[in-house]
Amino acid sequence: MKARFKSVVLATVLSVGSLVAQTCDYPFRNPDIPLDARVQDIISRLTLEEKVQLMQHAAPAIPRLGIPAYNWWNEALHGVARTEEKVTVFPQAIAMAATFDTEALQLMGDMTASEGRALFNEDLREGKTGTGYRGLTYWTPNINIFRDPRWGRGQECYGEDPYLTAKMGAAIVRGLQGDDSRYLKAVACAKHYAVHSGPEGRRHSFDARVSLYDLWDTYLPAFQELVTKAEVGGVMCAYNRLDGQPCCGHNELLQNILRNQWGFDGYVTSDCGAVYDFAHYHKTHSNDIEAVADAMLKGTDLECGNLYKKLCEAVQRGLVSEKDINVALARLFRIQFRLGIYDPIDSVPYSSIGREVIECDAHKAHALKMARESMVLLKNSRNTLPLNASRIKRVALIGPNIDNGSTLLANYFGVPSEIITPYKALAERYGNKIQIDTLAGVDFVRKLDNAPSFDQVAARAKKADVIIFVGGISANYEGEAGDAGAAGYSGFADGDRTTISLPAVQTELMKTLKKTGRPLIFVNMSGSVMSLDWESSNADAIIQAWYGGQAAGDAIVDVLFGEYNPAGRMPVTTYLCDEDLPDFEDYSMANRTYRYFRGEVRYPFGYGLSYTTFDYAPLSSDKTVKTGENIDVTTTVTNTGRCDGDEVVQLYISHPHDGFTRMPLRALKGFKRIHLKKGESRVVTFTLTPEDLALVDEKGNLLQKQGSVELYIGGGQPYKSQGSFGNLTIEGDTYQCFL
Repeated sequence: MKARFKSVVLATVLSVGSLVAQTCDYPFRNPDIPLDARVQDIISRLTLEEKVQLMQHAAPAIPRLGIPAYNWWNEALHGVARTEEKVTVFPQAIAMAATFDTEALQLMGDMTASEGRALFNEDLREGKTGTGYRGLTYWTPNINIFRDPRWGRGQECYGEDPYLTAKMGAAIVRGLQGDDSRYLKAVACAKHYAVHSGPEGRRHSFDARVSLYDLWDTYLPAFQELVTKAEVGGVMCAYNRLDGQPCCGHNELLQNILRNQWGFDGYVTSDCGAVYDFAHYHKTHSNDIEAVADAMLKGTDLECGNLYKKLCEAVQRGLVSEKDINVALARLFRIQFRLGIYDPIDSVPYSSIGREVIECDAHKAHALKMARESMVLLKNSRNTLPLNASRIKRVALIGPNIDNGSTLLANYFGVPSEIITPYKALAERYGNKIQIDTLAGVDFVRKLDNAPSFDQVAARAKKADVIIFVGGISANYEGEAGDAGAAGYSGFADGDRTTISLPAVQTELMKTLKKTGRPLIFVNMSGSVMSLDWESSNADAIIQAWYGGQAAGDAIVDVLFGEYNPAGRMPVTTYLCDEDLPDFEDYSMANRTYRYFRGEVRYPFGYGLSYTTFDYAPLSSDKTVKTGENIDVTTTVTNTGRCDGDEVVQLYISHPHDGFTRMPLRALKGFKRIHLKKGESRVVTFTLTPEDLALVDEKGNLLQKQGSVELYIGGGQPYKSQGSFGNLTIEGDTYQCFL
């Protein structure tokens, strides 16, 4: 056994190329001893200088111990991102949220981890460790709440609802990290912790102020779910301050809540440059030495940046001890050991994954599936859709996104071998049957130079049987500060939007096109919502297509021509106008999102049309439940329409009693995406837990009290969909749920 162990050590070390071959059978290289013993052994062999080097995202190799270089910064928001390799690109996160399909998202995470593993395994064999964006610690998912539709990075999230965000976020974590009891396939990272959603231009100095109620009712539940139930391996602390303290040096967030209350045993990384902000932008620390010491002591184990090298000086000054550094470093090594970096290759179940999985047929098919499922049909007057290809001779395809592949990739993207735009899909599918007139007409925010006038565009479009306007914006107009390169135009600022209106030039062109009398179909691409004031009243059909990834064009054409029956649902509320929105920098949830907004909306959270219809039987459940107990709620859903299709069954609850000072108007507490053939019925059951039936009090406690609860199950919220109502009485003493 010992002789075999030595030979394995040699082979493992030689696989990292530049490292010095070791024949020492260090205990940390023995996979048969307990994990914590291996971690303590490797730490004991490092100098202080080596330790702090390994606590920066670009960790160098330590050749004398056979420790390979490793770059912790890797991205996989909707597929492996930023690598030079061609990879599968799935729809943007907000689009995947619109699927309301946790199984599909978990599979997407698994496929992404497979492609990432293939690249990592190849690098490890060739000794190319430490390369950027080729590691297995992915800084995704972004589970911040999309509290305001003007936030540019909202496209990276799973919508405005804590429950939907928690379930979708947990699904991708499980997909990325795998199901092996010992080894992680990859490592997910819940970000940005916490209370982070703009403004992008001030994120390095912004101080978010929230009540305990909003903190625990809205901003923390998704993080809690990912930590306590999905067992996410990493957490990234945010740039901003929370109530005066930088999030990456926030004792309440990082120690009391994350470590002590939730029992998190993974690693915490700073956002990139966030520790630098302490002294230079937040002005909460006198200098960088104090900043790194405080960040590390409060619980930030890894710095994305280059300041943690100053921890050596912090030790010399007595601000931190080497023992404190060992605690943080141990968390990083546990992650690496669970990835199998120091183990014999044949003992790691994911080490055999090879290049053949990258852009394989199954992955491309799933990218199309998720793009299809993400399409939300917002309007369909007089059954304009689906189009009948046998009756259409000519189509006018107009707008800035008819053939713009970069729009489909959104931000934090990889690059696939082929991007299917709407024009490409339409041409390949129907080019020999239907004449396609392509007219950009306008850029995103302005008229094109030396282009035909709007009247000339309309005159040509009038010759067609139908006009399809593919507009919206792109990640060049909304996104992370510094990445949205088109900032400066009216309506946009530092990655955020200053209005929810569609760029006026696009509406102006569509008004001219409407005068032709031809059916006008509007396909909107965006990472958030547009108010669609004119469009909702005048377009004959509207599809919210998001940023749909490499297969978006095929998905759009499938929906347009009835090859796929749309069932996507809105993960965000479409407000009527900018005046409905509170101040962007106000983090109070009052009058925000479907849970608290009391006004009229254009399209509510959970809304989406279909080419078929569904009927819901009366709810079946016990009429009473005791505090602290689960209860099942059941209905039967029947496809009563003319074609097969998916239905997103949604369960909402509301508390009409006044036992709490504040409470949501209604709240999503269950959803299932099901497929029903024409005439088919299916029984759908939801289990409501005490946590689902509880409310947060003003002190942040999650309490279940006696009283009445209204239930609703349907294809959307109660006032916008067919469904069934029920009532439930909670009996018993007040029950405090786990927080």
